[in-house]
Amino acid sequence: MTEGAPATPWVAHVLTLFPEMFPGSLGLSLAGKALESGIWSLEAVDIRDFARDKHRSVDDTPAGGGPGMVMRADVMAAAIDAVHPGNGVKPLIYLSPRGAPLTQERVRALAEGPGVTLVCGRFEGLDERVIEARGMEEVSLGDFILSGGEPAALALLDAVVRLLPGVMGATASGEDESFEGGLLEYPHYTRPALFEGREIPAVLTSGDHAKVKAWRRAAAESLTKARRPDLWDKFLKDMTKDGRKTD
Repeated sequence: MTEGAPATPWVAHVLTLFPEMFPGSLGLSLAGKALESGIWSLEAVDIRDFARDKHRSVDDTPAGGGPGMVMRADVMAAAIDAVHPGNGVKPLIYLSPRGAPLTQERVRALAEGPGVTLVCGRFEGLDERVIEARGMEEVSLGDFILSGGEPAALALLDAVVRLLPGVMGATASGEDESFEGGLLEYPHYTRPALFEGREIPAVLTSGDHAKVKAWRRAAAESLTKARRPDLWDKFLKDMTKDGRKTD
């Protein structure tokens, strides 16, 4: 382990039919540097290694008929039991379009824990019995369908790893982002001062930090109200519950 890395790294196990997809983008930039330095570790486990026949079969036809194939409960259980402690401390997450939407709040909670075991489905998904028997938490990235759980696993891990201590250069860099505090993030600007006839808002170059803060807050509220009325309604409810007011 690299000097300065935590004594106990944050550990991710990914169960997949395509282990070669990992670390993928997670081996680059901040996540890659953190992986190399030992802040976190990643093991991609090939589900086919737990198949029970010479053909390394992991799926079979769906009970009751219908299109596609279903990943076998016995093969999946063997793969999970080989890497997951099963003590309830480390979350076991199945990436699924029918799961609960992934939120920044859940991402923060995962970053504060010891790690995660992710299960990447393929075909029509997993036999329901193994989901129930192993108490999997089903998580979705949104209301759309991917070819498999691997891209979703990469996205989830990227969101979590960047919050681990020592990954981002400045703690404050994550405090004003979208979904932190219940709002979308305010717009950003930099040089040149004039771009295709568009100027940077004057308040941002005024040097008045109080006015800059107020402008950013108002912009964040306006964007959230216009683009994500669901978040805006929740934000207003939370403000009312906490006895606060918007500007």
